[in-house]
Amino acid sequence: MSRISIILPAKNEAAALKDLLPRLTAAQPGAEIIVVDDGSTDDTRAVCLAAGVQCLSSPYSMGNGAAIKRGARAASGEILVFMDGDGQHDPADVARLLARLDQGYDMVVGARDWESQAGVGRGVANTVYNWLASRMTGQVVADLTSGFRVTRAARFREFLHLLPNGFSYPTTSTMAFFRSAYGVAYEPIKAGQRVGKSHIKPLKDGVRFLLIIFKIATLYSPLKLFFPASALFFALGCVNYARTFLIEGRLTNGSALMWSAAVIIFLIGLVSEQITALTYRPVESSEMRK
Repeated sequence: MSRISIILPAKNEAAALKDLLPRLTAAQPGAEIIVVDDGSTDDTRAVCLAAGVQCLSSPYSMGNGAAIKRGARAASGEILVFMDGDGQHDPADVARLLARLDQGYDMVVGARDWESQAGVGRGVANTVYNWLASRMTGQVVADLTSGFRVTRAARFREFLHLLPNGFSYPTTSTMAFFRSAYGVAYEPIKAGQRVGKSHIKPLKDGVRFLLIIFKIATLYSPLKLFFPASALFFALGCVNYARTFLIEGRLTNGSALMWSAAVIIFLIGLVSEQITALTYRPVESSEMRK
């Protein structure tokens, strides 16, 4: 049986961990449990020691993604389980996700329903992300941003260099798995209310969520984003030319600028597509050498 490592990034989550860690230990008695303390100022480390759980502490906050990467490097298990340290995820659901992984998948994600979303705004944003990711990949993406997932350690570590230090590691890892043709499945879960205060700031993180939309495209196939934009500018240039030709009988600078923009955007997309391919090429080459 494969050894399991459970990784929980935590920043000032001592209150949640007091209840979560004993339940997690009971649900997965043979698993390695690692709490990555992301510069907490509460007694997170003391709670972990009291529960007999390994705690990796950072001297200052480096971000949720940085905690995930540090935990993935330290884990000794062949299977990695990622859970939030705020008590939203039910330890009893780990077994269901592991069972799906045994069906031949490389990653299984706990997919939240609408009632499990942290507010209407977050629910709408996640719906948009899921729709866009599904269109990009041609696969059904039920929950792009869920932090509750299980994955094969060897597969996940291939993409550590791509993962950001911030909150968007779920988006990055999911799109990287799709890009590399690794099997991804979704298992429905119910997420509870977090214990304590959320670290997400609506104004600051609103910009971050907007950038996620562009990251979805650039991680999978940039040309799928740039080509429609290029076609739109080209079409607008043609429409403007038809209008000015009928009215003034000439080609205006506006049409020329739109056509130029169409060419530039298309070329940017083409170059981005090649860069994306090169980003994944070393991973594919290393797999072939094994």
